[in-house]
This record gives sequence, C-alpha cells and structure tokens, in this order.
Amino acid sequence: MNKDLTVGNPQTVLWKFCMPLFGSIIFQQLYNIADSLVAGKFVGENALAAVGNSYEITLIFIAFAFGCNMGCSVIVSKLFGAKDYKGMKTAVYTACIFSGMVCILLMLIGISGSGVLLRLIRTPKEVFADSKLYLDIYAWGLPFVFFYNISTGIFSALGDSKTPFYFLAVSSLSNIAVDIWFVKAFHMGVAGVAWATFICQGISCILAMIVVLYRLAKIDCKEKASVFDWQILKQIVIIAIPSTLQQSFISLGNIVIQSIINGFGASVMAGYSAAVKLNNLVITSFTTLGNGISNYTAQNLGAGKLPRIRQGFHVGVRLVWMLSLPLFFLYFFGGSLVLKLFMDEPTELAVHTGIIYLKILSPFYFVVSAKLVADGILRGAGLMKNFMVATFTDLILRVLLAFCFSKTLLGSTGIWCAWPVGWCIATILSIAFYRKGPWVAQNAPSPIYPD
Repeated sequence: MNKDLTVGNPQTVLWKFCMPLFGSIIFQQLYNIADSLVAGKFVGENALAAVGNSYEITLIFIAFAFGCNMGCSVIVSKLFGAKDYKGMKTAVYTACIFSGMVCILLMLIGISGSGVLLRLIRTPKEVFADSKLYLDIYAWGLPFVFFYNISTGIFSALGDSKTPFYFLAVSSLSNIAVDIWFVKAFHMGVAGVAWATFICQGISCILAMIVVLYRLAKIDCKEKASVFDWQILKQIVIIAIPSTLQQSFISLGNIVIQSIINGFGASVMAGYSAAVKLNNLVITSFTTLGNGISNYTAQNLGAGKLPRIRQGFHVGVRLVWMLSLPLFFLYFFGGSLVLKLFMDEPTELAVHTGIIYLKILSPFYFVVSAKLVADGILRGAGLMKNFMVATFTDLILRVLLAFCFSKTLLGSTGIWCAWPVGWCIATILSIAFYRKGPWVAQNAPSPIYPD
C-alpha cells in the first residue's frame, strides 16, 4: 500500500513507516548471520573465518547496489511527493537500466578477480580456498542483490515499508533452513552456505520485482512514461555516486582493517568475524532507518513542507535511541552468549576478541545512531557534499587510528578503539550540517498534527 508521508503527525507517520524497515534489515542481516552461524557451528572455525573474510569484499558490491537504491529512492520520493507520477515511473525505469549496467560490470570484476582481491587483504592460506569459493558464488548472484535493492528503494519511496518486510521475513528464515540442509545433509561446506544465500535471495528478488511492476501499473498518469530520461538519470547519479562512495569507502576501510586483523591469526579473525556481524546488524539497522528518513525528507521537500523535516529529525533520534538501549545492554553484558552462537568449540582468544570488540563499541551506539539520522536528512535533501565530508572523516580516522593503535601495546584491541573516535567526530559534523539546513532557518513553530 502506497503511503503519503507528507500528511499526518510526523511522529506517528515515521514510527509506522520506519519500524517495518527496522524489521526488514534484521531479516536482511540474517542472511549473513546465518552464513556465519552455520559455517562456524557445522563446518569449523576456519570456515567461519573464510565467510567473514569474504564478507568484507561483498560489502563493496553491496555498496554499489545501495547507491542505486538510494539514487532511485530519493528521486522517486520527491516526484511522488510532488504528485508527478509520469516522472516517477520514468525514474523507476531509468534506475533499473542504470543499475543493470553497473551490475554487469561488477559481476565481471567479481568473477574474474576474486583471487586478486583476497590476496590484496592478505587472506591466510588456510582459509583462502573457501573464501574464494564463497566469493565466486556470491558474484553470480549480484543481479538478485541489485534488483532487490532497487525494488525495496521503490517501495520505500512510495511510503510502503511493509511489503519488503514480508519478503525478507520469509526468505531469510528459508535461508537458515537451506543453509543447514545443504551443509548437514549434503556436506557442501562453505559452498552450501553460499548457494543457499544465492537461491533465497534470487526468489526474494524476483517476487519483489513482480510486485513493484504491478504496483506501478496501478498508478494512473495522463501520459505514457518514457523508458529512459537523461535528466532523471543525472539526478539519480547525483545521489547514487556519493551514496556508493560512502559505502564503498567504508567497505574499503573495513578491508584495510581486515588486512590488519589478518596479521593476528585465524582465532582473532574468527572472533572479529562473529562480533563484526553483530555490530553490522546494529549499524545497518540504523542506516536503514536513516534511509527511511531520507524518503520522508524527500517527499516533504517535494511537497514544500520544510517544518515537517525538522520535526522528523527529533522523532528519528528518539526512535534510534530507544533501539540503542536494549542493543547496548545485550552486547555489553551478554556478548559472550551471542558470540558463542557462531562458534563450535571456539578458542579462548576468539571469544575474548569478540567480547572486547562489543564492549568497546556498544556504548557508542547512541552517538553513531544520531549521526545516521542527520545523514538521512542530508541525503534526502540532496546535500551530498556535507554528507560525504562527515562520512569520510569517520572512515579516514578509523583506518588511520586502527593502524596506529594496533602497533602499540594494545595490539588487536587498539583496532576496536578507533571506531568510537571516528564516530564521535563525524557525528558532530553531521549534526552541524543538519542545523544549517533550510528547515532549521524557518522560525515558525511546527504545526500540531492529529494522530
């Protein structure tokens, strides 16, 4: 069901819109968590390390899919908010064509260059073969990753956050079952984990695209929409490139950090692999809520309702802080319990590594979540230069400090200490940029909206 985010109480509207998004990303992350859980429990510690090692490279591919998602989603949101349905349909078709071309290029790179990428991050010999196998299979499934992201971007732009949730809930739970089936019944090892993800993502993508096309066909417009438009492509690219660069540079930074971690051995790699999946679940959840706020911002910007954007920021911060609290308690005090879900007979060093990682990062979820809300508004308003400055500051600090701290007596623990420093400084920048936006300059009080 399409939803106009420019009317009604912003708090009620955002809560109803964002909570299914939060549920969706939980299930999205279950894909990767399931892969690590099954690999660690039923194959072994080296398999867990291999999946975690490959995961950092797959994040680069996902960064491009995410950029296409955001470029499409923000532009479609603005056109939907302005009631320009012809332009909205053209934007969808243009985004699909553009995304397909990017996807083909990345598939060629992934299929032909996986070994080179793994050697660049100093993948240990004992996990190299499994890492390459996982990465090769993943590269063949990139069309499913891209077009699923496009479909979810379109749903969100139309104010519908429930449909993607339903698809992901079913496919993610299926992925867990197929993971275990392939590994336990057919003894396929890491290949079984990869093929399970391939199949379940594929089914989810195909069904989502069918529903998107059906939903678009039901929206009436007086003139037939063009299949492609260069001006709309330019608008999409203006949003997509910085969003892709954001995610790509974060992924490249993580790869550099992964290469530093790899120097500490397989046990530290395994502990980090399990802990980083748990951390990414949180950060990706906050990022997805920020994406929802981007859609909310873009629709209201298209409708010329700037005061609602200011109120949306405060609602968004309250929302992410309410989610941060239980996650902080779970990771800080119960980290050892959730980490052991991923490892069968783990070494003491692997568990210790994961616990220290979570204890250092989890208190700062309250900080980084506020940053991601502000980033969502900046992106939805098209203020991409400011958005990129804050993001790259975080990344550069995190990589440089991880390298420096790891060379001290802190060892691998020094790497984890770099995260909070980058988060804090980048949050100050993001909120400062938000406060310079046109919605803050309007001194008129926000209207009172009925629930």
